[in-house]
Amino acid sequence: MIPQAKAAPGARLLTPTDHTLVMIDFQSQMAFATKSIDASLLRTNAALVANAAAGFGASTILTTVAEKSFSGPMFSEITDAFPGQPLLDRTSMNTWEDQAVIDQVNAIGKSRIVLAGLWTSVCIVGPALSALDQGFEVYVITDACGDISDEAHERAVTRMIQAGAQPITSLQYLLEMQRDWARGETYEMTTGVAKKFGGAYGLGITYAKTMFGASEGH
Repeated sequence: MIPQAKAAPGARLLTPTDHTLVMIDFQSQMAFATKSIDASLLRTNAALVANAAAGFGASTILTTVAEKSFSGPMFSEITDAFPGQPLLDRTSMNTWEDQAVIDQVNAIGKSRIVLAGLWTSVCIVGPALSALDQGFEVYVITDACGDISDEAHERAVTRMIQAGAQPITSLQYLLEMQRDWARGETYEMTTGVAKKFGGAYGLGITYAKTMFGASEGH
């Protein structure tokens, strides 16, 4: 039987209210050894994710590891998007083994977990596999993650996909939550985040709006 198409989003698409974003260990010491992505691009992508989540009001957990004693502060590009939000500092490499984080996940009560952070093969694989094992849907923002080598990052992403995680990118995260340019209440926020952090796409938006007064919603 041929299926009947209808104008409706697929169930696997993210919305601002159906997930918890967990941003993990975006800290100086972790970034120093990250080689799979340029540090400036990593910071830009992390900022894009953080500002997208803050702009759409997505539930977000910020967590660090040994912030005071070893790893240093979380990127200001992230904390600036969530002024006053506490950082949950851990000793465990696997975020999913930290009770304070788990208490927050349960308090938020969303069945989908979106992960981004450093390093992919340790601090992202750990919670991804653990959450999947407990019945959560897991999405990983792969270009807002990094590792000590391309090999380490790619093998970690492959391992998570094989276990059932869904890979997405930072710009995809922003645009998937907007999804329709006619949604006027978040249009300016979405295009503003894209212009500031969206690389060449953001330049294109700036050009079109400046030169032609263009608007995607019309």
